[in-house]
Amino acid sequence: MLLQLKRIPYRLPLRRPWRTAHGVRRERAGWLVQASGDGCCGYGDCAPLPEAGTETPLAAAERLSTWIREHGQCTLQTQLALLEHAVPSATPAADAALETALLDLSARLGRLPLRESLLGDGSRAGSSKATSEIEINAALGAVAASSQPAVPDQVSDDASDQVSAEIPGAAQQGAEQALHPALAAGFRVLKVKVGVAPVEQELAAIRHLCARLPPGARLRLDANRAWSLPTARKLLDDLLPLANWIESLEEPCAAATDAELRVLQARTPIALAVDESLPARGWPLDPEQLPLRRLVLKPGIVGGLRPTLALARRARSAGLEVVITSLIESAAGLWSSAQLAAATGSPLAHGLATGIWLAADLGAAPAIARGYIQLPKRPGSGFSPAQRAVDEPVSF
Repeated sequence: MLLQLKRIPYRLPLRRPWRTAHGVRRERAGWLVQASGDGCCGYGDCAPLPEAGTETPLAAAERLSTWIREHGQCTLQTQLALLEHAVPSATPAADAALETALLDLSARLGRLPLRESLLGDGSRAGSSKATSEIEINAALGAVAASSQPAVPDQVSDDASDQVSAEIPGAAQQGAEQALHPALAAGFRVLKVKVGVAPVEQELAAIRHLCARLPPGARLRLDANRAWSLPTARKLLDDLLPLANWIESLEEPCAAATDAELRVLQARTPIALAVDESLPARGWPLDPEQLPLRRLVLKPGIVGGLRPTLALARRARSAGLEVVITSLIESAAGLWSSAQLAAATGSPLAHGLATGIWLAADLGAAPAIARGYIQLPKRPGSGFSPAQRAVDEPVSF
């Protein structure tokens, strides 16, 4: 089979400006990677976000161009083997996009949904069947809208606190205004940002939200390492009476040792999660050594679908919980991440409702109905590019 690879640059406007510690973003820029052969095409999305743990756009561009020049004429299996041996990569977003395009093409040629192809290719023994339906969390923005500036115990320079599936504008309104529409849309896991207003104000807001939750609905809190260890400890103690309404707390604090984090997890029934601090832990990662109960994984940071799936499987075998999330990627990235989430078998709600942030996209994102994505049975990832998306360059 004659294999061809190409990268197609894109710029997609956001519905509203996205402010981080690194400035203001008004668009998401990256490359749609297309792998074609035998009349089929597979697609991957390279959307680097260095403040969240990926390489810079320049490094990603160099990696893509170098790969296409040096390996683009190799067989599909040879390229996949080379990418597998490149983990951990200094260019995880680029490698993930290349791998995803090749895996998508392979799945389409094999007439398998990508989730089933991933399991057949990546798990030599004891493979479980991939699900076709995955739950998705809504994100309501900041738990407490405040006119006062946030006074976190630790100033986080991670942009992951801005990389959530928030409804644009929700952070400015506060979670209370976004709660009813999310519940009416069928979401049962509702993510809110904490650590952005005074702790007592946020605690009161959490109590208020919990009092309004219907049976079966729970809050997912994300602190993005905003608190000190003593503050996180006290807050978790205060939240103990609300534990049945709190689904998890992501990245509760910075500057804590693993031993301290283990003690913190042991004192609460609420699942605590590792997210943006994961890359600093090195590779290979031993899930059994992680101090918290949950692992939040982004393929563009880990370096591909296969290494992310392998890590997710090891984590689940070790008794940890797993959630797949995105970095506000295009529809091409969301489709592959949704397929990955299905392949993990994790029953938890995944953070893949980020398409709403984009004012334009490369194609239709996975549809969410009543808080779930129902993945199609057709071969590949499910992504179908708009005609304009396969032209160079793409700018809306």
